[in-house]
Amino acid sequence: MNIVLLVLIGLPLLGAAVLVARPVDERSARLLGVGVSGAVLVLAVVLAITFDRDDARTMQFTTDRVWASSLGLHFHLGIDGISLPLLVLTALLTFLVAVHSLGTIPPGGSARAYTALVLVLECGVLGTFAALDLILFFLFFEVVLIPMYFLIARWGTPGERGPAAFKFILYTLLGSAVMLLGFLLVQAHTGTFDITQLTVGAGDGMSRGVQITAFLAIAAGLAVKVPMWPLHTWLPDAHTAAPTGGSVLLAGVLLKMGTYGLVRIAVPVLPEGAEVFAPYLAAFGTVGIVYGSLVCLALLRDPDGDLKRIIAYSSVGHMGFALLGIATLTPQGVNGALFVNIGHGLITGLLFFLAGAVKERSGTALLGRIGGSLYARAPRLGGLLAFAAVAGLGLPGLAGFWGELLAMYGAYHPASGLSRPLYLVLLAAAGAGTVLTAAYMLGVVRTVCMGPGLGASLVPGSDAGVEAVSAPPGNGRSEVARSEAGQPEAAHAETGHAEAGHAQAGRPGTRPEAVVRVEPLADVGRVEVAAWGPLVVLTVVAGLWPASVLAVTDPAVRALLGGGA
Repeated sequence: MNIVLLVLIGLPLLGAAVLVARPVDERSARLLGVGVSGAVLVLAVVLAITFDRDDARTMQFTTDRVWASSLGLHFHLGIDGISLPLLVLTALLTFLVAVHSLGTIPPGGSARAYTALVLVLECGVLGTFAALDLILFFLFFEVVLIPMYFLIARWGTPGERGPAAFKFILYTLLGSAVMLLGFLLVQAHTGTFDITQLTVGAGDGMSRGVQITAFLAIAAGLAVKVPMWPLHTWLPDAHTAAPTGGSVLLAGVLLKMGTYGLVRIAVPVLPEGAEVFAPYLAAFGTVGIVYGSLVCLALLRDPDGDLKRIIAYSSVGHMGFALLGIATLTPQGVNGALFVNIGHGLITGLLFFLAGAVKERSGTALLGRIGGSLYARAPRLGGLLAFAAVAGLGLPGLAGFWGELLAMYGAYHPASGLSRPLYLVLLAAAGAGTVLTAAYMLGVVRTVCMGPGLGASLVPGSDAGVEAVSAPPGNGRSEVARSEAGQPEAAHAETGHAEAGHAQAGRPGTRPEAVVRVEPLADVGRVEVAAWGPLVVLTVVAGLWPASVLAVTDPAVRALLGGGA
């Protein structure tokens, strides 16, 4: 089965090479992307089925070949219970993005180039989760940056994509450079880049000062990718400008590379450095939880607030729980962080799919111009958005619940040597963050799915008190009629228009109200059902059956924290 892992990583790169080398029409390029990513998903499922869960702490399907003997580099690949769920998540989300592209790809470039970049990105992420050599990990880590840069810069929102792509590449390249310095420092004192050897050694050959310095460099580079507050500022701009598929992959898998690197490399290889900086990671993560929630609440009150930007800031908060869990240095906390990775990938991937659909249909993602009333205008789309928002607030029984619970449980009993009073304060703040998360997620449902939304305004030339929903550009349109002289009279909308208000008149002490008729939006189509359905199902499955993830991650986490024994 070792060859299966090699094929799984190399197949997307081969597919991208075919798209670049051979001219194919747009439809064939999209179908090739679906075929290649679907084959990768099948291989990932095969690995998951054949994976020995009774020995999840051991690296399986390994390949170890000398790459550059003079530098001590090895092409070393393998997966254990920590990397397997992320490998499957990456294959799934990439396949769903490819399926979604059958319906629409935003203007900016050819479908061939778009699909090829998505496949190269998949190769880089899969390689990152399977690499067992520090330099190999770094190279795969870097491969991801270029395709994501072009996805944002070419297919992103005009007027925003250029600065957002530049900010993305600047932050992540600087973070990677700092991380590489940390890797080189580790190798200089241990004589190896092999992650499995370094994990078993648990800091052997490195003094306390070296471990602290190396951990600071490696963790800082990875924290940019998480993203950890205050290194998060590139993320909202990137998400707001990115095309739908780019946002799904950025939130669903790219952010997980940061937390995975902390769990796989920084914490087990540099235990003394981890103990010194764990309280700072926990504090920054908790600030991110509260800060992200407060920004989301502020954006909800702003007519110019962007729906995709709200989801982006929610990611800062959710990944803050992952940082808090890792910083407890306990099996419960680290397992919680890994579960946050999976739950966040499923839920936020679905949220960005839905936000992209709302933007495509209404012509905007600005809350003040979407028009609201999504339940009436596109009932299935509104219901799915409400489901994803409720899952995002951490409702028990859905995938967002268990990771946050375990992360906070780990903070209640952090590892020995860490200040329990400090972690209890952080636990209380994180608990307050969950309440704020519920507030803004339900606010999204109320603003977008219910009522006229923030776009309500007086109709020019109408009587005071008569309100109408501002007509969004594109498909949406509003019609308003006033009741006069006690005789309610509503303007008749075109066939299929949905009534969002009721006329009231003729009763003493009342004033005329508007009748708002809003043109319905296109509801969920077959391609969208195929792209979004698996995320809905898996969000429920992971919430009701947490052992589907924890039974695989827990043995590997306990071995990792015990020096790989």
